[in-house]
Amino acid sequence: MNLKLETWNTIERGAGKLLENGDTLRFVSRRATAQTYSNAQIDDYRRLPRRNFPHRPPLTLTVRARFSHPARELRGTAGFGFWNDPFMMTGARLPTLPSAVWFFFASPPSDMPLAAGVPGSGWKAATINAWRPAFLALTPLLPLAVPLMNIPPLRRRLWRIGQRAAHICEREISASMTDWHTYAIHWQKNGVRFMIDGQSILDCVCAITRPLGFVMWLDNQYMVAAPWGRFRWGLLETSAEQWMEATQLKIKNEE
Repeated sequence: MNLKLETWNTIERGAGKLLENGDTLRFVSRRATAQTYSNAQIDDYRRLPRRNFPHRPPLTLTVRARFSHPARELRGTAGFGFWNDPFMMTGARLPTLPSAVWFFFASPPSDMPLAAGVPGSGWKAATINAWRPAFLALTPLLPLAVPLMNIPPLRRRLWRIGQRAAHICEREISASMTDWHTYAIHWQKNGVRFMIDGQSILDCVCAITRPLGFVMWLDNQYMVAAPWGRFRWGLLETSAEQWMEATQLKIKNEE
């Protein structure tokens, strides 16, 4: 699988541009404004119903990529991996609970603290599977749980229950975003291993077997979704050009 744009569904919105240069594809945001959503994206699931999304385990994703700015300076969200597009971003589907296996970046003021002890923003390896029966069984209790999450002793206990139920597994990445790295996701039926430059950084014991789609993007949005009841979404201005670029992308099915 190559990075030629004709291979993919593409999105270029607002200040977002996709630029090809030989074997390199650059996802660019040029002076985005807080009034307009900007996104540069490739994916392979546009207009498909979720049941027909093309990827299931076992498979391995390999991406060689770098970014224009370090994590403390990049603005918006970015990343690559697999998800179920739960928020109707690429088709007329009903909203749904999220499932994802990916490398994901979100800058402040984003604050999505899903795993206990892991910051709610930054460059991460992460999984979530909110479609598990264990998590679905908890959803009627969420209106009660949200106010209880504001009580620190209860927050720690309830948070870990929800994290296990949704198979949330995250780790902040310390490797420099501006250097070239080879990122790999080994997605198996009973777990996921994330690797950078051949070194394992996170092993997740989880069963994510629903079909997911591949996505790689750079945009200017932020989201606040804290378990104790803070929710907010917005757009960020970028005064300088920023980008993510990739020279290798391979999805290898292993069945």
